Amino acid sequence: MASPEVKIGSSAMSPRRLTDELSLGSLNASVPVPTGGPWLRRFLAFLGPGYMVSVGYMDPGNWATDIAGGSQFGYMLLSVILLSNLMAIVLQALAARLGIATGLDLAQACRARYPRPVNLLLWMACEAAIIACDLAEVIGTAIALNLLFGIPLLWGAILTAADVFLILLLMRRGFRSLEAFVIALLTIIFGCFVVQMALAAPPIRDVLAGFLPRAEVVTNPAALYLAIGIIGATVMPHNLYLHSSIVQTRAFVRDDAGRKQAVRWAVADSTIALMLALFVNAAILITAATVFHQAGRTDVVEIEQAYELLSPMLGVGLASTLFAVALLASGINSTVTATLAGQIVMEGFLRLRIPDWARRLLTRGIAIVPVVVVTSLYGPQGTAKLLVFSQVVLSMQLPFAVIPLVRFVSDRKLMGPLAVGRKLLAVAWCIAGLIVVLNLKLLFDTFWGTGG
Repeated sequence: MASPEVKIGSSAMSPRRLTDELSLGSLNASVPVPTGGPWLRRFLAFLGPGYMVSVGYMDPGNWATDIAGGSQFGYMLLSVILLSNLMAIVLQALAARLGIATGLDLAQACRARYPRPVNLLLWMACEAAIIACDLAEVIGTAIALNLLFGIPLLWGAILTAADVFLILLLMRRGFRSLEAFVIALLTIIFGCFVVQMALAAPPIRDVLAGFLPRAEVVTNPAALYLAIGIIGATVMPHNLYLHSSIVQTRAFVRDDAGRKQAVRWAVADSTIALMLALFVNAAILITAATVFHQAGRTDVVEIEQAYELLSPMLGVGLASTLFAVALLASGINSTVTATLAGQIVMEGFLRLRIPDWARRLLTRGIAIVPVVVVTSLYGPQGTAKLLVFSQVVLSMQLPFAVIPLVRFVSDRKLMGPLAVGRKLLAVAWCIAGLIVVLNLKLLFDTFWGTGG
């Protein structure tokens, strides 16, 4: 069947010149969008992709870095959570804009614009990020299963491979079913932390002061290591590929006016969803700072420690259970975005299509092996360190996704009237520059500095 013609920028060209298939295949333009009627109906039609993206901003990797940051440094790293969330809002808006304006996801755009060696490098970097994310999901889900049901970590990690069947079932029921499942679990996570915050009753003045940046975040190597881990856990590189694709599931009118309206709704959707992620991440750190740091327990860096100490220190038996339930919901939810991101990246960069179940088992298997090895050799403590390290790996991959994205959205030949303006472009390059500088400083401190 011949490829339909779409507009990219100001001129019409066949998408086959850029990509063999539409991003996400049959799911592309599968969700109806009303062209008239109340604005709320149109907004609700676009509601969903932002929440799927927000899953990656509150996955188990965030828990490890937020707990460690709160117990060791109190409320100080709240400023890093706020900064990384603002960065995420901008970058996800750019990713949505790219997908809507061009009909390409970020991986397809890279393949179309860069030579093959560069594409292979970018693909390998993104695959490393997806494996690091999957590693966090495996560890987090295994820990939650252990805390709630007493399943050993080793077996819990192996059991996480079964989530492939859940993903396949949801995918067959349509994209809206997938989004509904994600939003339902996000509601559980949000509800659990509303209760946790009420139980912890943190001092509002100290919390607000924590959102103000402090030089110690950069000058203290230990704080910087956790700060970059928080950025890596919050601004996730594969989420940029994911968002640029899933916004195309909406059947908006593919002309200039339709695309401009689609960008507005998509950005509103992702901004609201990421504010939810900000609350969850901040709540984890605030709980750790209030319960552990203020009591002098600066040694609490593991999820299991937090679970064991929450109820005794708060004097409420429900606190630890809510914590574990939210962790399990977070781990299960994250499998959805990792699966889709893996599919988008592999198909976009390599034009390689393999069955969903094979792709999922492959990535999950790669993540399970190091967890099993580390758990067998070092026990839960080694697993906790591996979890934080996975988030730093994610941060190290960020420039490989952010820099191409910023270059693409500023290209008027590619983006047409939806190319970003100078002010937004300056903000985007500042974000990219900050990410690069922080990562270089981390490398210097790790290999040549005093250590963290």
